[in-house]
Amino acid sequence: MLFNSIEFVVFFVILFALYYFVFKEKTKPQNILLLVASYFFYAWADWRILPLLIISTLVFYGLGIAIFNAVGSRRATTLSTFGVVFGIAVLGYFKYTNFFISSFKDLFDNIGLQTNLHTFNIILPIGISFYTFRLLSYVIDINRGKYEPTRDIVAFSTYVAFFPCILSGPIDRPNTLIPQLQNKRTFDYALAVDGCRQILWGLFKKIVIADNCVVLTNEIFNNSTNYSGSSLVLGAIFYTFQLYADFSGYTDVALGVGKLLGFRLTPNFNYPLFAQNIADYWRRWHISLTSWLTDYVFMPLNVKWRDWGKWGMILSIMTTFLLIGSWHGANWTFVVFGLYQGLLYIPLILSGTMFKKTTIVTYKWGFPKLKTLGNMLLTFALVAFGLILFRIESAAQAVNYISEIFSSSLFTRPTVHVPNGEITLLCIAIFMVMEWLGRENQFAIEKMGATWKKPWRIVLYYAIAIATFLFSAPSAQEFIYFKF
Repeated sequence: MLFNSIEFVVFFVILFALYYFVFKEKTKPQNILLLVASYFFYAWADWRILPLLIISTLVFYGLGIAIFNAVGSRRATTLSTFGVVFGIAVLGYFKYTNFFISSFKDLFDNIGLQTNLHTFNIILPIGISFYTFRLLSYVIDINRGKYEPTRDIVAFSTYVAFFPCILSGPIDRPNTLIPQLQNKRTFDYALAVDGCRQILWGLFKKIVIADNCVVLTNEIFNNSTNYSGSSLVLGAIFYTFQLYADFSGYTDVALGVGKLLGFRLTPNFNYPLFAQNIADYWRRWHISLTSWLTDYVFMPLNVKWRDWGKWGMILSIMTTFLLIGSWHGANWTFVVFGLYQGLLYIPLILSGTMFKKTTIVTYKWGFPKLKTLGNMLLTFALVAFGLILFRIESAAQAVNYISEIFSSSLFTRPTVHVPNGEITLLCIAIFMVMEWLGRENQFAIEKMGATWKKPWRIVLYYAIAIATFLFSAPSAQEFIYFKF
């Protein structure tokens, strides 16, 4: 059930009416309604994957209470370890079993050993990477004594399955969402209006920018051997815009829907295309995943290897990004993608600037100063190059794609032609200008026109809505991060 579908509109209108008019100010019934709606929303993708979500929820609910009752003892650590192993094992089975079987089969075949290994027809439960990390942080932090587990199984189950973010995040921590589920919620007009603005901007990103870019990127990446290096570079650039608009567009809609229901979910993006180095980029991109891995992987490893100085930090970073790459999917291209991202950190670590916060410096008229602009363009180029590995289907294709980029055909004129390509370019330009103007806010149009008279603000919103309708792509595309 896509956010940009008629089915979702009908689903949400019914939910909204029941939530505020039938169960008004009744926290428990509202949570039960949200839980039923979330399970329905999740089962809409494939009802066969719902039992796994419910079983995982019950296991971790019980573990949380058991760990808390034994905090400080060896039993608590054992239970916490069991929870982590259980969660990773379930995630690993569904996400990586076929990958490892295929890899071993290829390895044996290459050395002349025939095997009878066969992959299984395993259904990848949608959203499993996101809700598993929610569950893991729950038991880890209870064992660390950061908070008490909830005894309210409805609130906990809703936290795990909350429909706006179960499919593609953000990965909210328990202390962010569970307290909101336990508090009384009434309709907040100002919050709801802000949510509508964010939904509007998210849909514009997805429908106009991402779904139009996909026409060009699919053509180039699916037929890369037919194109010159310059055309392949163009494909990487457009894919960078596509991925950002698609994923951040989803997040904007998710956060906006949450606001309409009275929740403030975790922001997941902070204008990453304006980052000035790779560390700045990852502080701005998929923030909930980056912060999760920083807290539960990088920091513990960095403490463990602190006696090794900068080399210990490099090893911690490389391990973290290997996990980030692997988290995205069972393909060697994602592993190399993670390694590439980690390698980009090494100059920052060696120079001692990894943790240094960057500042966007502009001229009086608002244009970035040359050094800032240069840093942004260099970072964008490094990110776009890495996303070739993210988008490509196989390691062999990646080698061919990158090899052609570094050939003499890089200096030829791009030859790719797609319908309405000029309109797509214009929309991207307008999109980037609005993102730049609104970069100090949670989303670009949050406060845009705040000092204008009301009729002019309404004109702005209607203009975005009309543009979303007029310049929508020929066909709706599934959100990219659904497959992770």
